[in-house]
Amino acid sequence: MSQEKVLIVEDEENERNGLAELVSRWGYLTETASDGVEALEKVISWSPSIVITDLKMPRMGGMELIERLESQPQTMAVVVVTAQGTIDSAVQAMRMGAYDYITKPIDFNRLRTILQNASERHEDKLEKEVMRRKLRDAGSLGSLVGSSRKMQEIFRLIEMVAPSTASVLITGASGTGKELVARTIHDLSPRKNRPFIAINCAAIPETLIESEIFGHEKGAFTGALERRTGCFELAEGGTLLLDEIGEMPVATQAKLLRVLEDRKLRRLGSKVETVVDVRVLAATNKVPEEAVAKGELRNDLYYRLNVFNIHMPLLRDHKEDLQQLAQSLLGEMSQKHGRKVSTISDAVLHIFQNYSWPGNVRELRNTLERAVIVCEGPVIESRHLPPG
Repeated sequence: MSQEKVLIVEDEENERNGLAELVSRWGYLTETASDGVEALEKVISWSPSIVITDLKMPRMGGMELIERLESQPQTMAVVVVTAQGTIDSAVQAMRMGAYDYITKPIDFNRLRTILQNASERHEDKLEKEVMRRKLRDAGSLGSLVGSSRKMQEIFRLIEMVAPSTASVLITGASGTGKELVARTIHDLSPRKNRPFIAINCAAIPETLIESEIFGHEKGAFTGALERRTGCFELAEGGTLLLDEIGEMPVATQAKLLRVLEDRKLRRLGSKVETVVDVRVLAATNKVPEEAVAKGELRNDLYYRLNVFNIHMPLLRDHKEDLQQLAQSLLGEMSQKHGRKVSTISDAVLHIFQNYSWPGNVRELRNTLERAVIVCEGPVIESRHLPPG
């Protein structure tokens, strides 16, 4: 790995120098600054790729520093150091663009992991940016497709949040592609080579959901005949998507919140806490504010998950993407079923444009899959569509 430059911003001299010495031993080039004003000068003259900053400092604190860094031409990963009990400030910093946060007293193993991930992000960024620009110009990002203004804005948001460790709340009606957004965020992140685990909270019985998410020990409850690894541990180092988060029991939401804040979990029936390094994404087809008002979603969990929000539109609200999306799905379904169906007739496209698509992209996918299966030639015609 080439030596990355790390700027350490801390007003306490002993902490500043001690942290710089430790980070240097890990193989990084280091510089220090005593506050945000000095840090900005070092950023201009030294061009670090990573900035570790305290929040409370004289002259210019960490929040203002993050805001100023956003206007700098070079890209930096900002890691915020915050005191216990001020997690809200760290969440606000991540909303403003910080890469990650760590609490005092600093867990040095976790800090080292954060720096390693940030370094990988920096090394890959230029290459990824060139590739993504080409894809975006062609109207796609990962498996997402669309040239409309709505989809291009979603692509922009995904590109912005993917390199960070921030939680993302993905909202939108059923079938709009929320899980695809989550997978694209994972695939464009430094965690792309680690697991992506998706769990549908609405599909798991209330009595089993805690075991599914957190795991359990043998004998933890009736029927627990052996130890089970939960989704958090299965996703270690990667990304966990909690789909339909509004369907999770409120008691389980409280335990989830503790894991998100402490980054530690305890399997059911265990007295031992396990440290976890997992990025959590959540999705819901409900209006989150309404779910909070009804008591279905804890307000504090909503605040913790909604560091960044991406809303997926109804298919009927971006029909200008329909032809491109249908052609992309046709290619996918033809390959899946080993068919040589390559074209959608103008008559079918006209039907598609005049249909409201209540099931959104999922309904379009199912319609085309059926059409590919029954199609006897290379072109999808209206007779291949479901009746009605």
